[in-house]
Amino acid sequence: MTLTIDTIRAAAARLAGHIERTPCRYSRTLSKITGAEVWVKFENLQFTAAYKERGALNKLILLSEEEKARGVIAASAGNHAQGLAYHGARLGVPVTIVMPKSTPFIKVQHTRDFGATVVIEGEGYDEASAHASKLQAEQNLTFVHPFDDYDIMAGQGTIALEMLEDVPDLEILPVPIGGGGLISGVATAAKSIKPDIRIIGCEPAMYPSFTARMRGVTAHAGGQTIAEGVAVKVVGNLTYGVARPLIEDVLLLEESYIEQAVALYCNVEKTIAEGAGAASLAALLAYPERFRGKKCGLILCGGNIDTRLLASVLTRELVRAQRLVSLRIIGDDRPGLLSTVAHIIGSMGANIIEVNHNRLALDVPAKGAEFDITIETRDASHTQDVMNALRENGYPPRAV
Repeated sequence: MTLTIDTIRAAAARLAGHIERTPCRYSRTLSKITGAEVWVKFENLQFTAAYKERGALNKLILLSEEEKARGVIAASAGNHAQGLAYHGARLGVPVTIVMPKSTPFIKVQHTRDFGATVVIEGEGYDEASAHASKLQAEQNLTFVHPFDDYDIMAGQGTIALEMLEDVPDLEILPVPIGGGGLISGVATAAKSIKPDIRIIGCEPAMYPSFTARMRGVTAHAGGQTIAEGVAVKVVGNLTYGVARPLIEDVLLLEESYIEQAVALYCNVEKTIAEGAGAASLAALLAYPERFRGKKCGLILCGGNIDTRLLASVLTRELVRAQRLVSLRIIGDDRPGLLSTVAHIIGSMGANIIEVNHNRLALDVPAKGAEFDITIETRDASHTQDVMNALRENGYPPRAV
């Protein structure tokens, strides 16, 4: 068996009416920011908030009745797990999921809520997968691989069918790569329909598995990436064989660009993206010259991000944009000093978020005091205006 446009179209027929036919919309603001013509495919609008249920459902439908009765098992950091659990419950198929210890709590909880048996094992996907294989043999279950399976790839490829139905003249598709299931399906469908379309892979710099295999070197993968959904140390053999001839290049993404992309989806599109889901937009931010002026299709492939992590990302973006800044001021330790400084800041239209007062630092005079004041401003220019006003009034600040 291999992957073809016919198997992808057959998958689309099976999935019709059982998943969301998600919109692909033009983003005026993201286009202005990136310099590309940006169209976003909102796969975070699936019921499980990720594209993975396409492949999972396609695989479940194709199982024999005997395999469905025995049940299935998978290893997943979350989205494949949720898709398999949700559609397994719909079809009456028992589902067991092995999830690594690093899986965000929200993904673990949702998977359980969908009715799956969840086993937490391993530091990462690869260890979880090894444990799932052990349980599969012990319990005579059917293993449903999250990416290295032609039926899974075919389900994911239905995304490209829909994108090119909605926007036939797309020129380039930057596609996130973890194990390679998404890019294999999307590239096969897109290249079959429009041979001149360009496919670019996107990987987190901490997990360059596809890139390393392309270069014939061993991948040095590891670390805490915000894009845990594509934090895979070894790309699939089947997926690599399908995708490699169809893709032009793979771009490695540093964490700061992935964070910015998550924040942009939230602030601009008013939608939630997890790290892996924002990877294609991160590619446009990190490598603007590769996409400038091109009609780009971005797959927002998932929105399952821990709320605490999302809050942290949005706050860090305020710091990155200098809208949230901590200023250190050293002055005389006398009554009214803090009030005076606060008045200057308030008169400039900035908001004080937090104040720390330190009299004991040895680099501060015995009759002096040190203040760390965190303020919120409109933008970097406004922050500079506040700092200038403090300096002109005899309280020169230092950003910390």
